Amino acid sequence: MFTIAILGRPNVGKSTLFNRLVGRRQAIVHDLPGVTRDRLEGEGKLGHLHFRVIDTAGLDVGAEDTLEGRLRAQTLAGLEQADLGLFLFDARAGLTPLDHDVAKLLHRTRKPIVLLANKCEGRQAEIEAAEAWSLGLGEPVPISAEHGEGIADLFQVILKHLPTAEEEAAEESESEDQLPLPSSLADEPAAASGPELGSDKAIKLVIVGRPNAGKSSLINRLIGDDRLLTGPEPGLTRDSVALAWTHQGRSFELIDTAGMRRKARIEERLERMSVSATVQALKFAHAAVLVVDATQPLEVQDLTIADLVIREGRALVVAINKWDLIDDPAEALKNIRARLEDKLAQVPGIEMVTLSARTGSGLNRLLPAVVKTVQRWNRRTTTAKLNRWLQMALQDHQPPQVGGRRLKIRFITQAASRPPTFILFQNLDPADVPDHYLRFLSNSLRKALDLPGVPIRMHVRRGENPYSRGDD
Repeated sequence: MFTIAILGRPNVGKSTLFNRLVGRRQAIVHDLPGVTRDRLEGEGKLGHLHFRVIDTAGLDVGAEDTLEGRLRAQTLAGLEQADLGLFLFDARAGLTPLDHDVAKLLHRTRKPIVLLANKCEGRQAEIEAAEAWSLGLGEPVPISAEHGEGIADLFQVILKHLPTAEEEAAEESESEDQLPLPSSLADEPAAASGPELGSDKAIKLVIVGRPNAGKSSLINRLIGDDRLLTGPEPGLTRDSVALAWTHQGRSFELIDTAGMRRKARIEERLERMSVSATVQALKFAHAAVLVVDATQPLEVQDLTIADLVIREGRALVVAINKWDLIDDPAEALKNIRARLEDKLAQVPGIEMVTLSARTGSGLNRLLPAVVKTVQRWNRRTTTAKLNRWLQMALQDHQPPQVGGRRLKIRFITQAASRPPTFILFQNLDPADVPDHYLRFLSNSLRKALDLPGVPIRMHVRRGENPYSRGDD
């Protein structure tokens, strides 16, 4: 697909234009310079034109080993994937020395570049835009990404650069988008598909955790490419970045997210927006991998994030990262497992994988654990089997009396999977059914159906067996 990269120095409106082209607020927009750090990708549309669009970090000066240098490398890697670059500058503020430096850098890439004068809402801005001829990138196209002005002109510019049908066919026959398989995963067995989430559908896997736990490093190691920005600075990731990836014939959508600190420590609006984007990504995911720092394992915030995943009904796998730094692995694993079972007793049996994103050790166990958990999360059980279990459970532990009336549970059925959701039909007001008895039934059902580590939802309704034609 024809690909467009949006470029420019920090805070010129790149993410605003990206959101307008993809038709939704995918990228976080804030007045603070340098909000975007990782490359964001989306499906853009203008009129009848469809294309892939990449939002990039602001280009800035700095040595290669600095944050600015690493951001610049990520941006240029995005441009390398693109067929066309859109170079934005702020017409309201006028050209800056950094704009000239960026223009020189783009000249050396030999990629076709279109110059866009953004924030052109007034006469003065149009005058400033005219001065951009000095950048040597051709005629500046005045637009306002925020208000949608000049988008028709942008449409015409993109149209001129689109390849013909014959050129597109030739490019598709020559190129393959498949990423190379990392050697650390080469011996991993192929994953079987679940009954509903078949192998033809991608598993949406969101990576969550505290800042600096190694989430981006883990994804980079999985896909065998330094696609995401990493470094010693905590909180590098701000947007939720989705990457399509295929491994052993199984499709995944890996979603990197911003680190989540305790709510009391979240002070800036930008960080609140990043956390909100993480929660939103979690709502649409199939599964989540909670990345935990083995040197600071299962702190309160780790457990809070795990509880959030469970409350959202997602399949959960815990990845204990930086395992290569642990002196006594057996004792550390024992303590982590005990704490996990104690603090997340509502979902016993959560899959745990010890690994090192830095060295790649243990990585071959992660995806099998994810697929196995998703299969459980995706499972459906027949009504007949459920009611056979119910009769045995009622015999083992008789329902209690509530307000002088005996609780009578007459029927159970599975209403949904993903997560497994069940409905109990009984004779009392649903609010009167004791929580402790529902917990007993949930744990018994989890054991009977072999659903460790998967959230179960159990609802109660007052009524008879809905499939019965008479009194039971």
